[in-house]
Amino acid sequence: MLRTHRNSRTAKTRLQRLISLLLIMLCIAAAVPFGASGVNAAAAAPSHIDAVLLIDVSNSMNKSDKNKIANEAMKMFIDMLSTQGDKVGIVAYTDKVQREKALLGITSAADKQDLKDFIDGLSRGPYTDIAVGMEEAVKVLANGSDPGHEPMIVMLADGNNDLDEAGGRTQAQSDQELKAAVETAKQKGYPVYTIGLNADGKLNKDILTGLSDQTGGKAFTTDSADDLPQILSEIFASHLKLKVVPVPSITANGNYQEVTVNVPNASVLEANISIMSSQPVTAKLSDPSGKEVAIPSDAVLLSKSSSYTLIKLLSPEQGDWKLQVKGVPKDKIDINLVFNYDLELKLDALPSQSYRKGDTVDIASHLFSNGTEVTESSLYQEMKAVLLVTDKDTGAVEELPLDNSGAEFKGSFEIKDSHEYELKVRAEESSFYRESDVLTINAKTGTVATSQPAAGSSTNEEPAADEKASYTLYYIIGGVILLLAAAAAFWLLRRQANRGFVGQLVIEVLDGNTGEKTYPQYKKLAGFRGRFTLHQLLQLAPELKESEKAVFTPGNNDRLILRGGDGITVERSGRAADTSKGLEMKSGDRVSVSLQSVDKTILIEYLI
Repeated sequence: MLRTHRNSRTAKTRLQRLISLLLIMLCIAAAVPFGASGVNAAAAAPSHIDAVLLIDVSNSMNKSDKNKIANEAMKMFIDMLSTQGDKVGIVAYTDKVQREKALLGITSAADKQDLKDFIDGLSRGPYTDIAVGMEEAVKVLANGSDPGHEPMIVMLADGNNDLDEAGGRTQAQSDQELKAAVETAKQKGYPVYTIGLNADGKLNKDILTGLSDQTGGKAFTTDSADDLPQILSEIFASHLKLKVVPVPSITANGNYQEVTVNVPNASVLEANISIMSSQPVTAKLSDPSGKEVAIPSDAVLLSKSSSYTLIKLLSPEQGDWKLQVKGVPKDKIDINLVFNYDLELKLDALPSQSYRKGDTVDIASHLFSNGTEVTESSLYQEMKAVLLVTDKDTGAVEELPLDNSGAEFKGSFEIKDSHEYELKVRAEESSFYRESDVLTINAKTGTVATSQPAAGSSTNEEPAADEKASYTLYYIIGGVILLLAAAAAFWLLRRQANRGFVGQLVIEVLDGNTGEKTYPQYKKLAGFRGRFTLHQLLQLAPELKESEKAVFTPGNNDRLILRGGDGITVERSGRAADTSKGLEMKSGDRVSVSLQSVDKTILIEYLI
């Protein structure tokens, strides 16, 4: 009790000191004059994806995709993701959720393999209800998506709903739930990319197209599952504002055949070379100097499956790489390239904060790489840039070419009417494109949407150049102080909730009816923060939903604390354990968790 009291008192003292420090910082920040904004912040790190793969596993897929090419395409999509930082979740549905995997952060090749193994383990069943899958996919994103990531849902379906009449569910109920799920996705900014397999010619294209159109995604339709790897490549590229660069197909002759892979510039983070074939292939690779590069190696990753080979070049050297491919004679080999870039396009601050009819708006835009402005004129000159001007009053869109002769994109736009205009710069080349944020000019009121008046300003007079520079500096300093203070407060208040875990849990599931026990599964805990449930470790299997009542939190000295809710029975050493206040587990401890609803017992061992 004394130790607990002292710890509580210490934490309270620290919090009081932090609050005092925060108040001091806020006072300092309040004393700093904040000027007009308009300076572009350094570009953020390249976007990461949070994707939910939504897969129809109804029995009708046995006809439209008997070779399970859909599974191969989904696995290739996973392999194309960055080596670290992206998240992927999986929902497999019929007229109910058959299997589900929460968003998993990719930190290693093992994480990608875990996702691909999950896909390989999916089985098919009767009936189909798109609403069930869509609703669950939205929930998975809402529960695990990172606010700084690009969320998306990739849905693969092969036809209309096929509801179980005995279940009593009506089409009207399904339609209503689908409408609600789509509206939630739209509000949260979750674009849905749909792929319709139209093998029997009965695909309801309107439903799938509607899902994509309403949420800002894209709809794809194919009569053959063989097209799925290509479509998934297109979706991956489209979501990251990239382009699929096609390479002429090869008809294998049993010998090595050479193709050129041109890495266009030094800003390429990753070059994904996807080789699709129905037969096994082997490949060799040479860098621009002609030196052969081992596949795989530190900077060249290799992923292989029954229908594709994916080679990922990490930060590849600019120039012509030579790829040699050998396949089974007469086998058709398709090759696609997708380059992932660390580039962001930013509009410069406008020279004025007020524009009216007849004024000319001077536009300048720059590329940023890893937070630093790109000054290589050659990169700008390789790209075509336009200023897209949308008249919000009339809906008319004007496309004005921008000059790219220097290390920037620049041009001008004349305001012809007292209307509201949206301005955006788009720059593209053969392998990618980028778009700037939208800038709004209201010529009716003379205002620019992104500008902020200087504090204490009561006139429309423009501050002097040196005042602007000072204001900008103060603004940055004040902002940094506030951010540091807020971060410090957040860290202290949330430290307990964000504590990490060590070690792993060995999980086995014992069936009380048959006596059969699953193979041990080793679940590493390093990826969790603050808390996790047993249900998460069981990959959110719907039939084991009761296990979400078993909650783990970190304890002192690398120990685990297990708490169980109502209906959960936890035993240790053959005796029932009280988990209401938390059951401490050290390395080597074993417990069992009994699930009443399904007559199954989860056997758990904690190891460090």
